[in-house]
Amino acid sequence: MNKSTNDEIRERFDAQVERFSNLESGQRTAIDSPLALDLITQAASRVTPQARAVLDVGCGAGNFTLKLLARVPGLDVSLIDLSQPMLDRAVERISAATTGSVQAQQGDVRTAELGESTCDVILAGAVLHHLRGEDEWEQVFGRFHTALRPGGSIWVFDLVSSSIPAVEKLMRERYGNYLTELEDEAFRDHVFDYIEKEDSPRPLTFQLDMLRKVGFAATTVLHRHTCFAAFGAVKN
Repeated sequence: MNKSTNDEIRERFDAQVERFSNLESGQRTAIDSPLALDLITQAASRVTPQARAVLDVGCGAGNFTLKLLARVPGLDVSLIDLSQPMLDRAVERISAATTGSVQAQQGDVRTAELGESTCDVILAGAVLHHLRGEDEWEQVFGRFHTALRPGGSIWVFDLVSSSIPAVEKLMRERYGNYLTELEDEAFRDHVFDYIEKEDSPRPLTFQLDMLRKVGFAATTVLHRHTCFAAFGAVKN
């Protein structure tokens, strides 16, 4: 199956701003989303307490940055997202929560301007599963490493796969049960259909190995439940 284009992905998210604007529920289709919001922002604030600037990649409506600002106030914020309506909502919410600057860039993380040593924390919530080939993963993780200042950290929450087929089947079944309980079987099938069309998740081990390959000094796993994981890495 041909995967969704950026235009198709953008159009879907343009219409879902309200769904991604709830700090309490996070992203409903992602298991333990509120817990991941807490864990990632707590970890970022402990690992990089001296942070002055944060880059939120695939920022959506800004939930991850808002949670971080509650723990590390006054940050300069850079936002990247494919969806302009998402960016507009994120800028509105975040500008009211920080005394720092807020900059927004509509675009794809593969080509967006990240700069060199421009930030202390990078947040990537439910966005990297849109990367395709291994070369793209290495390029993007390498660009994240370059964008961070020494001592900076990156924190990811995302859909992940398993390299063991029997385990992948098990995790899909368990995720399907979660979605059915959340709404019904039709909702489960709808979510699975757009995952098949739009997403290219990779195993957690692949991503941790890639972070180390591009130069991150240490990696850690904060949480793993079924096919979702929260994890991070630190630059020397």
